[in-house]
Amino acid sequence: MTRTDSQINEPSTVEDDFADISASELEEMRNALTARRHSNKRIFSVMLGAALVSLLAAFVLAVDAIKLAENPETALFCNVNAVLNCGSVALSWQASAFGFPNAFLGLMFEPMVVTMALLGLSGIKLPRWFALTEQVIYLFATAFAIWLFTQSLFVIGAVCPWCLVITLATPVIFMSLLHYNIREDNIWRSGVGRERARSFVRNHGDLYVVIGWFVLIFVALLAKYGPALIGQ
Repeated sequence: MTRTDSQINEPSTVEDDFADISASELEEMRNALTARRHSNKRIFSVMLGAALVSLLAAFVLAVDAIKLAENPETALFCNVNAVLNCGSVALSWQASAFGFPNAFLGLMFEPMVVTMALLGLSGIKLPRWFALTEQVIYLFATAFAIWLFTQSLFVIGAVCPWCLVITLATPVIFMSLLHYNIREDNIWRSGVGRERARSFVRNHGDLYVVIGWFVLIFVALLAKYGPALIGQ
């Protein structure tokens, strides 16, 4: 049967455009992470910024730890008041939970993230094992940062400003790593887990987690110390 002129000239519909696409291909298109927020530039820029800030904080804390080892009475620059006091935190056992200053951990691991971010920004596709290793490391780093914050809040009774910087930045690194690994299907290759993970990122779940973490930290500090945070 030949098509009439009216059929030939009839414009195609959306259904016609997708008629030759399989169900699996349609699902892949639906799950695609193509917005600018999911680009290498955005993900690795956030990662790099957070890692550099954390590295700076770790360096300052390491220097302060050496000063305190030489003289525990040293007045540190970040000893703002009784609450915001690096010295009180640095002299606690929690500040050397593994037998050496925690800051040295930052000096070891933050350069790895900086390297990863620079590679990502240069357009190099990162090996899956490397990206997943970083993810696991920063899962523990985030848990450790949360534990240290709760210790400062409820046990030590003082907050180290530089430690607070790391407490805020570490989950940012973790979530940017998670964002990348979900986009690249490094964690879940297929199935429901993959669909839910990509939906989580597509709907800005990772961003909301970071914002929620920042709000929680500041609310906890205000609830615990209130005006004493800025008092003398």
